[in-house]
Amino acid sequence: MREGHPERPAGSRLPAPARGCSDGAVTPASATETVEAVFRIESARIIAGAARIVRDVGIAEEIAQDALVAALEQWPMSGVPDKPGAWLMATAKHRAIDLVRRRETYARKLAEVGRALEDVPPPDPADFDDPDRIDDDLLRLIFTACHPVLSTQARIALTLRLLGGLTTQEIARAFLAPEPTVAQRIVRAKRALAKAGVPFEVPYGADRDARLASVLEVIYLVFNEGYSATAGDDLVRPALCEDALRLVRVLCALMPKEPEAHGLAALLEFQASRIAARTGPDGEPVLLADQNRAKWNRLLIRRGIEALHRAGDGPYSVQAAIAACHAQTMRYEDTDWTSIALLYGRLMTMTPSPVIELNRAVAVAMSQGPAAGLELVDALSDEPALKGYHLLPSVRGDLLVRLGRSAEARAEFERAAGLTHNAQERELLLKRAAGADPGGSDLEGS
Repeated sequence: MREGHPERPAGSRLPAPARGCSDGAVTPASATETVEAVFRIESARIIAGAARIVRDVGIAEEIAQDALVAALEQWPMSGVPDKPGAWLMATAKHRAIDLVRRRETYARKLAEVGRALEDVPPPDPADFDDPDRIDDDLLRLIFTACHPVLSTQARIALTLRLLGGLTTQEIARAFLAPEPTVAQRIVRAKRALAKAGVPFEVPYGADRDARLASVLEVIYLVFNEGYSATAGDDLVRPALCEDALRLVRVLCALMPKEPEAHGLAALLEFQASRIAARTGPDGEPVLLADQNRAKWNRLLIRRGIEALHRAGDGPYSVQAAIAACHAQTMRYEDTDWTSIALLYGRLMTMTPSPVIELNRAVAVAMSQGPAAGLELVDALSDEPALKGYHLLPSVRGDLLVRLGRSAEARAEFERAAGLTHNAQERELLLKRAAGADPGGSDLEGS
C-alpha cells in the first residue's frame, strides 16, 4: 500500500540534461551527456521497477545498465526522447519481462508477477508516470538494500550504489576504501539477498519496526561519515551528507506516518545547516563555540523545525531536539545547556551508550561547571567502547584546561591526537596541546 509521494531525486551534483545543439541537432556528445545525467537521477527508480518484475536487485541493476547501454547506442542517432526517464524505464521493463519469460515457464512466473505478464504489449512509457507504482517500487528497493541480513558496511555500499546512484569508484573514494573491496562488498550483498530469498516488498507487522530501524541506521551512518569523516585529510565530505539528506527526504515522503523517519530528517537537516561553518579556509575544523552562525543555513534549519514537528519521541527525534537547541540559538553563550543535558539524559534511558554519556558530560560541564563534567568523564575512563575513541581524552583535556590543570590537559590532547585517524582533527588537537588553552569541545549536540 502506498504511503505518500517522494521528492524526486534532485540530482544536485549533475549537469542539466543536454538536449542538443542550438539549431536543434543532437550531437553524440550532448546525447551521451544527457543519457548519463538522466540515468544518474533515475537509476534508483529504474532498478526498483525492474526488481518488481525479476525479484532480484542484482539482476535488476544489470537490466538497468542494459537500458543505459541501449540509450547510449540509440539516442545519438534517433535524438533524445521527450521523456528520457520514461524511455529508460520502459526499456528496462521490457528487458526484465523478456528475461522472466526466458528463465521461467509462463505459468510459474505468472503467480509471482501477477497479471503483468498475462498479455504484455510493447512497454508504454506512460505506465511509468504513475506515482503510485513508482513510489511503491522505490520503497521496496530501500527496504531490500537495507535488509538486516546484510552487514552494516554492505548495506551502506549497496544503498549508495542502488539508491544513491554512486559508482563503485565514488563509494570507495567517499569511504577511503580500496575500490576492489567495495566492489566485492556490493557483489556479496547482492548474492546474500538472493541466497536468503529476501522478498522485494515493504515489510509489515512485527518485522516492520526492525527493518525500518535498519534503513534509518544506514542513512544516519552515511550522513555521519560525511559530517565528520573518520579518516583522511578532510573533516567534512558534503557529497555524502547530500546523499543521506536526499534519501531521508524521499523516505519521509514515502512514509509520512513514520515519526522516527521525520526525527532523523530533522536531525540531519539541523546538522547539515552547520556544514559551511564547520571548517575554515584551509579545511581546518572550527569548533562550535567559534563558528560564524551567520553561515548556518537558515533554510535547512526551517526544514529541520518542520520535520521536528512531525517527529515522535524516539532516539533520532531526541537527538534532533538537541540539535534544535543549537540551531535556534544565535549566540553560543545563550545555549540552553541545562535543557541539552536533560535531553541527553532522556536519550540515555532509550539507548544507553558511553558516547551519549560523554556528550551529556559536556552539557553538564557547560551548565554546572567543568568539575561536574570531569567527574562524569572520569567515570567513563574504563569503558571498553571508548578505549580508542579520541574524543574522550579531547573532552577531558578541555575540562582540565578550564580547571587550570594545563600540564594534564596537554597530555590528554596529545593522546587524543594519537588516536584520531583524521588529519585535520589531529592537527587541531596538537595545536591545542601546544597551547593548552580553552577552546571548547565539538561534541555538543553532534
